[in-house]
Amino acid sequence: METHPATLWEHLADALGDRPAIIHGATRRTWAEFEHRSALLAGALAARGVGRSAKVGQLLYNTPEFTESYFAALKLRAVPFNINHRYTAPEIAYLLDNADAEALIYHASLRAVVADALTGGTSLKAVIEVDDGTSGPVLAAAEGYETALATAQPADRISRNPDDITMIYTGGTTGMPKGVMFKVGPALDYVLQSVPPLLGHPPQKIDDVPGFAAALGDARLIGLPASPLMHNTGMAMGAMPALNTGGTLVLLEERRFDAAALWDTVERERVTNITIVGDPFARPMLAELRANPGRDLSCLTSIGSSGAMFSAEVKAGLLDCLPHAMIIDLISASEGTMGMSLATAGAPVPTGRFHPSPGVIVVTPEGRRIGAGTEEKGLVALPGGAEGYYKDAEKTAATFKTIDGRRYTLPGDWATVNDDGTLQLLGRGSQCINTAGEKVFAEEVEEALKALPTVEDALVFGVPDERFGQRVAAVISRPEGSTEDTGATIDALRASLAAYKLPRSVIVVARVPRNPAGKADYPAARDLFHAAGTHPHTGRART
Repeated sequence: METHPATLWEHLADALGDRPAIIHGATRRTWAEFEHRSALLAGALAARGVGRSAKVGQLLYNTPEFTESYFAALKLRAVPFNINHRYTAPEIAYLLDNADAEALIYHASLRAVVADALTGGTSLKAVIEVDDGTSGPVLAAAEGYETALATAQPADRISRNPDDITMIYTGGTTGMPKGVMFKVGPALDYVLQSVPPLLGHPPQKIDDVPGFAAALGDARLIGLPASPLMHNTGMAMGAMPALNTGGTLVLLEERRFDAAALWDTVERERVTNITIVGDPFARPMLAELRANPGRDLSCLTSIGSSGAMFSAEVKAGLLDCLPHAMIIDLISASEGTMGMSLATAGAPVPTGRFHPSPGVIVVTPEGRRIGAGTEEKGLVALPGGAEGYYKDAEKTAATFKTIDGRRYTLPGDWATVNDDGTLQLLGRGSQCINTAGEKVFAEEVEEALKALPTVEDALVFGVPDERFGQRVAAVISRPEGSTEDTGATIDALRASLAAYKLPRSVIVVARVPRNPAGKADYPAARDLFHAAGTHPHTGRART
């Protein structure tokens, strides 16, 4: 068997048959149905001229159609790619053009923005609309998803190559989104090496997975990605471990995160593994557990997280409520995984401390390796990683470098190396603030703020300052009932942060802006900050 997810899933469908593969509310797809519907969609795409290496855009919420269209593209050796469902028409049009897209699959509730995105004409060979209860006819350029399946012949099973590509578009903090290209074989092999041991079994070879999955039975992985599948955390960390080991993927019905609905779903479907994006998900999850502690969550074995800081105090609170579970926190980017920490009720882990993945090093911007215990700050570099950025040779050259004769990926995360070889994550370099010549990492200040009982969430960034070049600014939200003065909040930070790292200006908002995956929306935070107007160096906001 090729080390290819489409080939593996076909074999799993044959071996598992009526075992549930996808659960979304009342919708339940068996492995046999998952494979058959994906084959029909692949046949429909092929009949419209979509084939090997063609780019297939997915403008979809977390529903079975997301995984079916992903599977269908892989069956054809085409390249599925994500489109953020919050994007405007110009942004969608840009992605379709930049990706050289030949097919687009979208939810009906996004019909209007798709229509605007296609106003200038399109070279798309297939435009398919998924019904989600939105009234009105499909676009003239489109056809209905179920209609396409009903009139299609299932695509033949073919030989494939582990070097086939998938593509993840990263929103980033500057510039337009870029398509990060991955070979499917190494990504699949990573799951087969790392996930079975978490289930108490040895790593698996590709040919052994169908038998391994069949033997697991009720001990299989039942995974729930709480974040959108359109983001790498939701798809690669949340969906792929379940699907690649013959488990069951559970998707939330709600399109906005609802902690109560998540815990209800975990209890009802006996979910074993949840995937989240750090504190933005974990804090409301913890609040819900404390407010309503009566659920039977004995099924849950782990909470996995990536993409945002996961505070030690929040981890401790969750483990206090779920003492049988462990928390797997990854330091990763769309380009690859750099490290991991495991926390249990009896073994807490400090915020931002990770064991590096095999071969990971920390280097200066010039490429010099940084040793343990030096406290010198450097960039995290992981061996291998993604293949590069689609149609962006300059960005590829800046991110993927050869160091001491080996190819490394440098996503832009800064860290120090502790005496014991663990990494202390500082934050993404694009959010580093230079104030009077001192570097301040936004995430360090954010974590210090969120550790205060009077701060619920926070984003930190630099704003122009005539004297210091930049000054540290913050947008925060308060727990219900808190009315603390912003000056008192800044004073409370003095015990944990050097004076030059303290925010000089703070505004309080009802909700700190984040995208659906829980990742920081710094441009929106800056807009809120500038709209409020602030007095520099006072820590107070004009309202």
